[in-house]
Amino acid sequence: MIFKRSLCLTPLRRSAFLFGPRMTGKTFLLRELPADLIIDLLDPELELQLRQSPRLFWEQVSALKDKALVVIDEVQRVPVLLDYVQKGIEEKQLTFVLSGSSARKLKRGGANLLGGRAKDLRLHPLTKEEMREHFDIQEACQFGTLPKVAQCLASRDKNEARSLLRSYVTTYIKEEIQAEALTRNVGAFQRFLQVAIQANAQVIEFANISRECSVPSSTVKEYYSILEDTLLGDFLWPWDRSERKKARPKFYFFDCGVVRAIQNRLNDPPTPAEMGFLFETWFAREIRRLRDYGDKAHEFSFWREGNHEIDLLIMGGRGPLLAIECKTGQKPVSAQTLRTFRTRFPKVPLVVASLHDHAPRRLQTGIELLPWAKVLERYQAL
Repeated sequence: MIFKRSLCLTPLRRSAFLFGPRMTGKTFLLRELPADLIIDLLDPELELQLRQSPRLFWEQVSALKDKALVVIDEVQRVPVLLDYVQKGIEEKQLTFVLSGSSARKLKRGGANLLGGRAKDLRLHPLTKEEMREHFDIQEACQFGTLPKVAQCLASRDKNEARSLLRSYVTTYIKEEIQAEALTRNVGAFQRFLQVAIQANAQVIEFANISRECSVPSSTVKEYYSILEDTLLGDFLWPWDRSERKKARPKFYFFDCGVVRAIQNRLNDPPTPAEMGFLFETWFAREIRRLRDYGDKAHEFSFWREGNHEIDLLIMGGRGPLLAIECKTGQKPVSAQTLRTFRTRFPKVPLVVASLHDHAPRRLQTGIELLPWAKVLERYQAL
């Protein structure tokens, strides 16, 4: 089962960074390119060779014809190659596609990020549109949509899907954290990961997480930055004109299946309470995927005022465009929350993305309650 990806790398008009978490299919996309030279830094011998003598890369590049296409997989493993990449772009008009699952080493190591000479692309787990008739919202919330996992589910092999997700956590800790030397205390990071996963899709109290995993708050914030830089998740910050109030964000892990694997919950169906967080996670991530693939200039936040909260605010250059509340149960947005929201945002449409409703409804409060797929269509039309 091969899924057609929304992100198309051909034809490329200029060089590009392609970043995405492990197992999202970066290497598969790269292998489809008509490259004149492929440098696979997952090959340990080649990685060592180029670390010791990076000029060998330039000698290979120099032998290519002008305007050739060069692919470097896992470029963060030998960041010094980026200096020669810039040289190749300027002197030979070469096009480079540079992939990786961690931007951290490049950012923190002062690597040459090519000064705008390369487009920044993101590859995510599969979207609903990419999976087409194989998409099932319940399975997406329970097992996620990593391509190999989705292939197993399409073949009705849930045991293999579970095995892949369990190994993902081990691989991440081993290859991203230990091999990349991102933290000296891997045991403390693993404790943090277990606590952080329980706070997925919830407002984060850094002090509480610090206490539960027995590390300082400053270390907790650093660990979250590792999750961000290795593309395992993103913060969602509250909307507020006062920057000092942005101290309590939410954090969404990038895939529901990985969330449940870290929680060791793959064999159990989600409880109703768990399903609420999983559906919100999947929906928030799906909106991000649609934004990135549609090249939309939108930013996201959530709104919270006192005890009132709306899950997602979509903002354009002139302010909020659409507000979305995710619902798995029967309770809609309360009248009091709606009044408070309307006081703050009198002209911003507010819709409820319902997991279980199959037809649109307009509630007595005037809120539109829509099937979740209809809300995604509404977003794409912005």
